[in-house]
Amino acid sequence: MTLGEAIGLAPALAGAALALSAIWAVWWLVRYVRADKMTRASIRQAVRVRRGWRRLAPMAGLSVTDKTPPAAVIVAPDGKVPKPRILIPKIKVRADRYGVVVRAVCLPKVSLAEFQRAAPYLADAWRCTRVSVLPDKPGQLVIRGVRVDPLIVPTEHIPTGEVPEELAVWGLGVDEYAQPIDVSLSDVPGVTVAGLPGFGKTSLINKFICDTAPSDAIQYAVADGKVTSSHEGDYADLAQRMFAFVGDDLEEANTLFKRLVRLRRDRSASIRAVLGVKNMWHLGPSETWPLTVLIVDEAHTYFRDYKGSDAQTKKLAALAADNARLVEDLVKKGRSVGILVIIATQKATGDAIPTFIRDVCPVGLSFAQKTAEAAVVALGEDIRNWPDANPTALQDPAYVGVASMAHQGRPGFTRIRTPYVADEDAARIAADTAHLTRNPAELLDAQLTSGAGAPVLLAK
Repeated sequence: MTLGEAIGLAPALAGAALALSAIWAVWWLVRYVRADKMTRASIRQAVRVRRGWRRLAPMAGLSVTDKTPPAAVIVAPDGKVPKPRILIPKIKVRADRYGVVVRAVCLPKVSLAEFQRAAPYLADAWRCTRVSVLPDKPGQLVIRGVRVDPLIVPTEHIPTGEVPEELAVWGLGVDEYAQPIDVSLSDVPGVTVAGLPGFGKTSLINKFICDTAPSDAIQYAVADGKVTSSHEGDYADLAQRMFAFVGDDLEEANTLFKRLVRLRRDRSASIRAVLGVKNMWHLGPSETWPLTVLIVDEAHTYFRDYKGSDAQTKKLAALAADNARLVEDLVKKGRSVGILVIIATQKATGDAIPTFIRDVCPVGLSFAQKTAEAAVVALGEDIRNWPDANPTALQDPAYVGVASMAHQGRPGFTRIRTPYVADEDAARIAADTAHLTRNPAELLDAQLTSGAGAPVLLAK
């Protein structure tokens, strides 16, 4: 191409560049106008972060001096040695409702440790409540700055009614940096949920049921110590999706627990013949061998230690002791055959959840607690070393729906904002999925009698 031809194409190239700029500006304006108030504020914040980065980074200690000149310019044309270059990490900024997500490329001597030390300065400069820095890809970091504290912003969850991609992943909510928090229930025998009344325990469990109910590979049994029958209380809207439900009657609860222990024994006796493996999780739950979830809400109702010498008190004491023995059997022996126990109570002391049950449940959450001792029994002794995440600091009404937990794969404890699921949404999900409700014991009997496996002597 000659010089004249190149000059002739210049107006066309300039016009194309101008058109692209106009398209980008229109796209940005449309996105800004369509965003909600919180997101628009975050978009403006993202613009400030991009514009001010080259000035802010050196002041925050996030730059490095390159004293080696480029290979192509060892000596400048005038004979002078080029000045050292100041290198600044490249960033990409994305806005959401709560703030900005910044992805940065590391440089020599400007990496994870340097960004973490600079996090308080970045929070002040970006007008953020807090800033976290975590590794992303090799040589890259993700910096999360939240302008609005996600823990004090109530959220709602509308179940889609679609079959979850991963049944054994429980989406709990978002952490203090508005990042989604999930917990894996694969190979987990038990979960404990503690906290003061009205702070979100049952709502969290309702979300789990609503999200997983569209799958035919899960079945639920509930023992709710707050009510007498299934049409009462927090689980009334979901009762038709449960193959068993009992209220605060200790005898009825004892009967349910015995049924599930019998199921556990029958599954243990037949798992090799039916599935060909020793651990159900090697294959995953299925329609014919579903994950069976026992939810024990207000657990102290069923396990409390009754004191007294009269006949009625002795009977209740015997039932409570037997209930504890049966649930212990499910927690300690039910994992490999696909039985999960979720236990909720206000204060997870030994009289509410016997320690031989509580201490073998690997996943534990706690909503607000009144005393440090209650926080320790719910989350373990290490919670004393993490005062910011201690559930005793969650008693303010603004923290209804906020829980603390030791998150898998993270050091220390994480605070989580759990969303609220409206009663009408729970009722909708239950009505749409009621036809999926099956008794796991009957499913197992059907497999054995149909010849799916070799003859097995089931537990009596």
